[in-house]
Amino acid sequence: MVTLYGIRNCDTMKKAWSWLDAQGVAYDFHDYKKAGIDRARLEGWVKELGWETLLNKAGTTFRKLPEADRQGLDAEKAIALMLAQPSLIKRPVLDLGSRRLVGFKPEAYAQAFAG
Repeated sequence: MVTLYGIRNCDTMKKAWSWLDAQGVAYDFHDYKKAGIDRARLEGWVKELGWETLLNKAGTTFRKLPEADRQGLDAEKAIALMLAQPSLIKRPVLDLGSRRLVGFKPEAYAQAFAG
């Protein structure tokens, strides 16, 4: 089963939902705001994708962090920040079971579901 991770109020999420719906792809939606994210899953994603890929440094949530939190980032610090504030996780994360895609690019989604 395909799972789309993110938050409801996000333009990029809306693009991903629209694409998946238009292609007739069945998926579950995991809302970080309501359900959070567990450490084991997040650590697995970091191991697979790298914390640099997952941590959304461009968002308002990151910019509002105290300077000390934004400095000296490494995997463990990034994981702690993302667990404390799931809005820091780049959206969406599309879990295909065998691999994950971060962000929304129509061509990457099309390739993932081809065949």
